[in-house]
Amino acid sequence: MRRTHRAAVAAVLFGFTLAAVPIVAVAGSGSGSVTNQLIRRLNRQLLYLAVPIAVLVEVILLYTVWRFRSDRNGGEEPRPTRENRQLEITWTIATAIVLLFVGTASFHALAHPAVSTLPDGPHGGQEPGGAPEGAVEVNVTTEQWEYTFEYLDEDVTTDDELVLPANRPVYLYVTSEDVIHSVHVPGLGLKQDAVPGETHLIRTEPTETGEYRLYCAELCGEGHPEMLSTVRVVDEDGYESWLTERADGDAASDSDDESGTESTDGSDNESTDRVGGGP
Repeated sequence: MRRTHRAAVAAVLFGFTLAAVPIVAVAGSGSGSVTNQLIRRLNRQLLYLAVPIAVLVEVILLYTVWRFRSDRNGGEEPRPTRENRQLEITWTIATAIVLLFVGTASFHALAHPAVSTLPDGPHGGQEPGGAPEGAVEVNVTTEQWEYTFEYLDEDVTTDDELVLPANRPVYLYVTSEDVIHSVHVPGLGLKQDAVPGETHLIRTEPTETGEYRLYCAELCGEGHPEMLSTVRVVDEDGYESWLTERADGDAASDSDDESGTESTDGSDNESTDRVGGGP
Protein backbone atom coordinates (compact mmCIF):
# COMPACT_ATOMS: atom_id res chain seq x y z
CA MET A 1 0.00 0.00 0.00
CA ARG A 2 2.79 2.40 0.92
CA ARG A 3 4.62 1.74 -2.36
CA THR A 4 1.42 2.35 -4.30
CA HIS A 5 0.90 5.63 -2.44
CA ARG A 6 4.46 6.77 -3.17
CA ALA A 7 4.13 5.84 -6.83
CA ALA A 8 0.95 7.87 -7.09
CA VAL A 9 2.60 10.89 -5.46
CA ALA A 10 5.60 10.59 -7.79
CA ALA A 11 3.30 10.40 -10.81
CA VAL A 12 1.46 13.54 -9.71
CA LEU A 13 4.72 15.43 -9.19
CA PHE A 14 6.02 14.33 -12.58
CA GLY A 15 2.79 15.46 -14.20
CA PHE A 16 3.10 18.89 -12.60
CA THR A 17 6.64 19.30 -13.92
CA LEU A 18 5.63 18.30 -17.45
CA ALA A 19 2.65 20.63 -17.34
CA ALA A 20 4.93 23.52 -16.41
CA VAL A 21 7.21 23.14 -19.43
CA PRO A 22 4.85 24.53 -22.13
CA ILE A 23 4.26 27.63 -20.00
CA VAL A 24 7.79 28.87 -20.58
CA ALA A 25 7.91 28.32 -24.33
CA VAL A 26 9.20 31.41 -26.11
CA ALA A 27 8.46 32.16 -29.72
CA GLY A 28 11.54 31.96 -31.91
CA SER A 29 10.28 34.39 -34.53
CA GLY A 30 10.89 38.11 -34.49
CA SER A 31 14.41 37.84 -33.08
CA GLY A 32 15.84 40.39 -35.52
CA SER A 33 19.46 39.23 -35.42
CA VAL A 34 21.72 36.26 -34.76
CA THR A 35 22.67 37.85 -31.42
CA ASN A 36 19.07 38.02 -30.28
CA GLN A 37 18.46 34.44 -31.43
CA LEU A 38 21.34 33.16 -29.28
CA ILE A 39 20.21 35.10 -26.21
CA ARG A 40 16.59 33.98 -26.55
CA ARG A 41 17.57 30.37 -27.09
CA LEU A 42 19.72 30.41 -23.93
CA ASN A 43 16.87 31.93 -21.92
CA ARG A 44 14.48 29.32 -23.29
CA GLN A 45 16.83 26.44 -22.45
CA LEU A 46 17.36 27.70 -18.90
CA LEU A 47 13.64 28.22 -18.39
CA TYR A 48 12.87 24.70 -19.62
CA LEU A 49 15.17 23.48 -16.88
CA ALA A 50 14.47 25.97 -14.09
CA VAL A 51 10.67 26.04 -14.13
CA PRO A 52 10.10 22.27 -13.73
CA ILE A 53 12.66 22.17 -10.91
CA ALA A 54 10.99 25.11 -9.18
CA VAL A 55 7.55 23.53 -9.54
CA LEU A 56 8.86 20.18 -8.27
CA VAL A 57 10.42 21.77 -5.19
CA GLU A 58 7.29 23.74 -4.36
CA VAL A 59 5.04 20.69 -4.79
CA ILE A 60 7.32 18.62 -2.52
CA LEU A 61 7.26 21.43 0.04
CA LEU A 62 3.46 21.62 0.02
CA TYR A 63 3.17 17.84 0.24
CA THR A 64 5.59 17.78 3.18
CA VAL A 65 3.60 20.42 5.04
CA TRP A 66 0.39 18.47 4.47
CA ARG A 67 1.88 15.03 5.14
CA PHE A 68 3.54 15.93 8.45
CA ARG A 69 1.00 18.37 9.82
CA SER A 70 0.60 18.30 13.58
CA ASP A 71 -3.04 17.14 13.73
CA ARG A 72 -2.28 14.05 11.62
CA ASN A 73 -0.34 12.31 14.41
CA GLY A 74 -2.40 13.58 17.30
CA GLY A 75 -0.12 16.52 18.00
CA GLU A 76 3.04 14.44 18.30
CA GLU A 77 6.33 15.78 16.94
CA PRO A 78 7.42 14.01 13.73
CA ARG A 79 10.29 11.63 14.18
CA PRO A 80 13.59 12.59 12.51
CA THR A 81 14.55 10.72 9.37
CA ARG A 82 17.71 8.70 9.51
CA GLU A 83 20.60 9.32 7.17
CA ASN A 84 19.83 8.22 3.62
CA ARG A 85 23.11 7.92 1.77
CA GLN A 86 21.44 6.81 -1.46
CA LEU A 87 19.27 9.94 -1.51
CA GLU A 88 22.24 12.19 -0.85
CA ILE A 89 24.22 10.63 -3.69
CA THR A 90 21.21 10.96 -5.99
CA TRP A 91 20.64 14.66 -5.44
CA THR A 92 24.40 15.36 -5.64
CA ILE A 93 24.60 13.71 -9.06
CA ALA A 94 21.39 15.44 -10.20
CA THR A 95 22.79 18.84 -9.17
CA ALA A 96 26.04 18.16 -11.03
CA ILE A 97 24.10 17.26 -14.19
CA VAL A 98 22.04 20.46 -13.93
CA LEU A 99 25.15 22.62 -13.49
CA LEU A 100 26.87 20.88 -16.39
CA PHE A 101 23.89 21.58 -18.64
CA VAL A 102 23.70 25.24 -17.56
CA GLY A 103 27.43 25.73 -18.05
CA THR A 104 27.47 24.12 -21.49
CA ALA A 105 24.43 26.03 -22.75
CA SER A 106 25.76 29.33 -21.39
CA PHE A 107 29.21 28.83 -22.88
CA HIS A 108 27.74 28.01 -26.29
CA ALA A 109 25.88 31.34 -26.32
CA LEU A 110 28.30 33.65 -24.49
CA ALA A 111 31.38 32.49 -26.41
CA HIS A 112 29.72 33.01 -29.79
CA PRO A 113 31.26 35.90 -31.79
CA ALA A 114 27.83 37.54 -32.14
CA VAL A 115 27.58 37.80 -28.35
CA SER A 116 31.18 37.98 -27.13
CA THR A 117 33.00 41.32 -27.38
CA LEU A 118 36.41 39.64 -27.52
CA PRO A 119 38.37 39.89 -30.79
CA ASP A 120 38.51 36.93 -33.17
CA GLY A 121 42.23 36.18 -32.94
CA PRO A 122 44.57 36.01 -29.95
CA HIS A 123 46.47 39.05 -31.20
CA GLY A 124 43.58 40.89 -32.82
CA GLY A 125 42.37 44.15 -31.39
CA GLN A 126 39.06 45.95 -31.51
CA GLU A 127 40.25 48.66 -33.84
CA PRO A 128 38.60 49.14 -37.26
CA GLY A 129 39.91 47.16 -40.19
CA GLY A 130 39.93 43.66 -38.75
CA ALA A 131 36.58 42.44 -40.06
CA PRO A 132 36.36 39.54 -42.53
CA GLU A 133 35.68 40.14 -46.19
CA GLY A 134 32.08 41.03 -46.93
CA ALA A 135 31.38 42.41 -43.46
CA VAL A 136 29.99 45.90 -42.91
CA GLU A 137 32.22 48.05 -40.70
CA VAL A 138 30.85 51.16 -39.03
CA ASN A 139 32.46 53.57 -36.59
CA VAL A 140 29.81 54.56 -34.05
CA THR A 141 30.83 57.77 -32.28
CA THR A 142 28.73 59.00 -29.38
CA GLU A 143 28.66 62.46 -27.85
CA GLN A 144 26.19 64.57 -25.94
CA TRP A 145 23.56 63.82 -27.19
CA GLU A 146 23.77 62.22 -30.59
CA TYR A 147 25.23 59.34 -32.59
CA THR A 148 27.46 59.60 -35.67
CA PHE A 149 27.85 56.63 -38.01
CA GLU A 150 30.87 56.43 -40.31
CA TYR A 151 30.85 53.62 -42.87
CA LEU A 152 34.41 52.49 -43.44
CA ASP A 153 35.53 52.07 -47.07
CA GLU A 154 32.26 53.65 -48.24
CA ASP A 155 33.04 57.36 -47.68
CA VAL A 156 29.64 57.81 -46.02
CA THR A 157 28.99 59.50 -42.70
CA THR A 158 25.57 60.24 -41.22
CA ASP A 159 23.95 61.13 -37.94
CA ASP A 160 20.38 60.44 -39.08
CA GLU A 161 20.11 56.67 -38.74
CA LEU A 162 22.15 53.48 -38.84
CA VAL A 163 21.28 51.53 -41.98
CA LEU A 164 22.43 47.90 -42.15
CA PRO A 165 21.96 45.11 -44.70
CA ALA A 166 20.20 41.91 -43.69
CA ASN A 167 22.08 38.60 -43.60
CA ARG A 168 25.57 40.13 -43.62
CA PRO A 169 28.07 40.30 -40.75
CA VAL A 170 28.21 43.71 -39.10
CA TYR A 171 31.11 45.12 -37.06
CA LEU A 172 30.34 48.23 -35.01
CA TYR A 173 33.29 50.05 -33.40
CA VAL A 174 31.87 52.05 -30.50
CA THR A 175 33.59 54.98 -28.81
CA SER A 176 32.73 58.28 -27.13
CA GLU A 177 33.92 61.86 -27.52
CA ASP A 178 33.00 63.14 -24.06
CA VAL A 179 31.32 61.02 -21.35
CA ILE A 180 30.22 57.39 -21.05
CA HIS A 181 27.30 56.59 -23.32
CA SER A 182 25.78 53.34 -24.55
CA VAL A 183 24.64 51.73 -27.78
CA HIS A 184 21.52 49.77 -26.88
CA VAL A 185 19.25 48.16 -29.48
CA PRO A 186 16.88 45.80 -27.61
CA GLY A 187 15.19 44.59 -30.79
CA LEU A 188 18.51 43.22 -32.05
CA GLY A 189 19.88 42.09 -28.69
CA LEU A 190 22.74 44.62 -28.78
CA LYS A 191 24.18 46.61 -25.89
CA GLN A 192 27.66 48.06 -25.47
CA ASP A 193 29.02 50.97 -23.44
CA ALA A 194 30.84 53.77 -25.25
CA VAL A 195 33.84 54.90 -23.19
CA PRO A 196 36.01 57.96 -24.01
CA GLY A 197 39.42 56.95 -25.29
CA GLU A 198 38.41 53.31 -25.82
CA THR A 199 36.96 51.36 -28.75
CA HIS A 200 34.58 48.50 -28.07
CA LEU A 201 33.35 46.03 -30.64
CA ILE A 202 29.81 44.86 -31.38
CA ARG A 203 29.45 41.95 -33.80
CA THR A 204 26.11 40.78 -35.11
CA GLU A 205 24.20 39.77 -38.23
CA PRO A 206 20.72 41.20 -38.78
CA THR A 207 18.25 38.63 -40.06
CA GLU A 208 14.98 40.55 -40.41
CA THR A 209 14.32 43.84 -42.14
CA GLY A 210 12.62 46.63 -40.24
CA GLU A 211 13.27 49.56 -37.93
CA TYR A 212 14.68 49.16 -34.42
CA ARG A 213 15.03 51.74 -31.68
CA LEU A 214 18.55 52.77 -30.66
CA TYR A 215 19.04 54.67 -27.44
CA CYS A 216 21.59 55.44 -24.75
CA ALA A 217 21.36 53.27 -21.63
CA GLU A 218 23.83 55.29 -19.54
CA LEU A 219 22.87 58.51 -17.73
CA CYS A 220 24.92 61.07 -19.66
CA GLY A 221 23.52 64.46 -18.76
CA GLU A 222 20.38 66.54 -19.06
CA GLY A 223 19.81 65.52 -22.69
CA HIS A 224 20.02 61.79 -21.95
CA PRO A 225 16.30 61.04 -22.51
CA GLU A 226 16.52 62.57 -25.98
CA MET A 227 19.61 60.62 -27.10
CA LEU A 228 17.70 58.43 -29.53
CA SER A 229 18.28 57.12 -33.01
CA THR A 230 17.07 54.39 -35.37
CA VAL A 231 18.61 51.24 -36.79
CA ARG A 232 17.05 50.37 -40.13
CA VAL A 233 17.69 46.92 -41.58
CA VAL A 234 17.09 46.65 -45.33
CA ASP A 235 17.76 44.10 -48.04
CA GLU A 236 21.02 44.13 -50.01
CA ASP A 237 19.63 46.14 -52.93
CA GLY A 238 18.15 48.72 -50.59
CA TYR A 239 21.43 49.01 -48.75
CA GLU A 240 23.46 49.57 -51.91
CA SER A 241 20.93 52.15 -53.12
CA TRP A 242 21.09 53.97 -49.81
CA LEU A 243 24.91 54.06 -49.89
CA THR A 244 24.88 55.46 -53.42
CA GLU A 245 22.31 58.10 -52.50
CA ARG A 246 24.24 59.15 -49.39
CA ALA A 247 27.56 59.26 -51.24
CA ASP A 248 26.09 61.42 -54.02
CA GLY A 249 24.47 63.69 -51.46
CA ASP A 250 27.71 64.14 -49.52
CA ALA A 251 29.63 64.84 -52.73
CA ALA A 252 27.08 67.46 -53.80
CA SER A 253 27.25 69.06 -50.36
CA ASP A 254 31.04 69.22 -50.49
CA SER A 255 30.88 70.75 -53.97
CA ASP A 256 28.46 73.44 -52.78
CA ASP A 257 30.72 74.23 -49.83
CA GLU A 258 33.75 74.60 -52.10
CA SER A 259 31.82 76.81 -54.50
CA GLY A 260 30.69 78.99 -51.64
CA THR A 261 34.24 79.29 -50.36
CA GLU A 262 35.56 80.26 -53.80
CA SER A 263 32.80 82.86 -54.22
CA THR A 264 33.64 84.36 -50.86
CA ASP A 265 37.33 84.49 -51.66
CA GLY A 266 36.61 86.14 -55.00
CA SER A 267 34.41 88.76 -53.40
CA ASP A 268 37.06 89.53 -50.80
CA ASN A 269 39.75 89.95 -53.46
CA GLU A 270 37.53 92.22 -55.50
CA SER A 271 36.81 94.37 -52.47
CA THR A 272 40.50 94.58 -51.67
CA ASP A 273 41.34 95.68 -55.21
CA ARG A 274 38.76 98.46 -55.08
CA VAL A 275 40.01 99.71 -51.77
CA GLY A 276 43.58 99.71 -53.11
CA GLY A 277 42.61 101.79 -56.12
CA GLY A 278 42.37 98.99 -58.64
CA PRO A 279 39.97 99.12 -61.59
